[in-house]
Formats: sequence, C-alpha cells, structure tokens
Amino acid sequence: MKQITQEYKRALFFKTVGNFLILSSLFFIFRLLYQPVIEEIRYLSNTVSGKQFIVETEEIKETIDISSINTNNLNKTSDSLPKKGEFARLLSSKNIEILEPQDTNFSIVVPKIGANSRIIKDVSTTEKDVYLEALKSGVAHASGTAFPGEGGHIFLFAHSTDFLFNITSYNAVFYLLYKLEVGDEVNLFFNGSRYLYKVTGKQIVDPKEVEYLTKKTDKEFLTLQTCWPPGTTFKRQLIFAEPVLQ
Repeated sequence: MKQITQEYKRALFFKTVGNFLILSSLFFIFRLLYQPVIEEIRYLSNTVSGKQFIVETEEIKETIDISSINTNNLNKTSDSLPKKGEFARLLSSKNIEILEPQDTNFSIVVPKIGANSRIIKDVSTTEKDVYLEALKSGVAHASGTAFPGEGGHIFLFAHSTDFLFNITSYNAVFYLLYKLEVGDEVNLFFNGSRYLYKVTGKQIVDPKEVEYLTKKTDKEFLTLQTCWPPGTTFKRQLIFAEPVLQ
C-alpha cells in the first residue's frame, strides 16, 4: 500500500511538472506571437474589405472639416460632408481612413500598412538602454543620420528588444513593414513640413551587418529597419526609399 502511495505521488509530481511546462510554453508562444498575429489579421481584414489609408494633407483639410467628423470612422452620408468634386466623394467612403500625423515636428505615416507614429530623434544605436526606452513609445531616428530635407541618409528603426520574451513591450508600428513593395509611399513629417518617399527596394540582413547604418550618400535616402521575422530578433528587415519631388 505504501509503495502504491509513493508511486502515485511520483506520478502526480511528474504530471504537475509536465502540465506546468506545457502551460508555460503556451504562454510564451502566445506572448511572442500575439502582436504579430493581431497585426496580420488587421491587415488581412483591411485588404479583404478594400479599406484604404490616406495621409491628411492641406487638400483634404480644405475638402472636409476634419474637426467636425470622426477621422477614425468616416462612415458618414455623402450629404453630410462638404464636397469638392470627385475627391470629396472619395473621402466620404466608409472604407477610407485619414491618418493624421501624430506629431508634425517629427513623425512617420505609411498608408499601405496603416502605420502612424511619432519619431524620437537622435537616438543612440550603441546605448542599449537608451534605444530600448525610446522604442517603447515610437520609432527611433538613429543619432548621427540626416533629417528629412537635409539631403543625406535618414535611418529610422522600430520594434527591437533585449530578448524574445520581452518583444510585446515595444512599439509594434513596423511589424508589417515587410508588406511594402517597390513604389509604395512613406511619409515623413518634420518641422511642420511633409516629405514624401517611394520604396525602391528591401533586404533582409544579419544583425551584425551594421554597415547599412553608416551608409554614405550624395543624395537624400531613407532606410527603415525592423526585426525579422515579425515577433523575433533573428534578422533585420530593411526598407529603402528615395524622396519624391513635390
């Protein structure tokens, strides 16, 4: 009887440990993949429904009184909106969302993926505590790289972490960056002005390949960086873009 009791306790112990390990693994996987999955579902939903994002410009402000409507839900009848031809009718569609830059002093808006975030300027890429803190609240501008309109290399990065388990603590604005293709637009706002860029290419690199950060150029050039695959820190996804003359 005593032997049976000991065997039962031993089996119960191993079962408890096994269940704990299984639940811990599931929790880790959930924490690791939750944000990327949510972003993928949102993107798929927008694609299926035909939803489009457009950047708020002076033309839009003149066409619609932004302050009188909910810009996050333009589900209004056409009769309730001021009109200026076809452009106004486009804006009255329930499948159009206007992205107002979070900070015209320095921010980024990427319509294709609905990304909209302020940018923290002059963030050190060598001081881990500094850039991790910055990435909790927005996109980081690498210290020593150019600003929009200066004619040099602008380097912006987001979604980085100190270890995999902590990924969800950081800004997710660049999770869908890999969806961008040649010709897609990237908007930067700096000191009250808007700068438009078009994607020219993309590349996946090893984290140790840092030469792209110090890349020199004789013309304005924009690089966006995030981690790859989404929800991991194994590689780096780079998006390259050049300014569009306006």
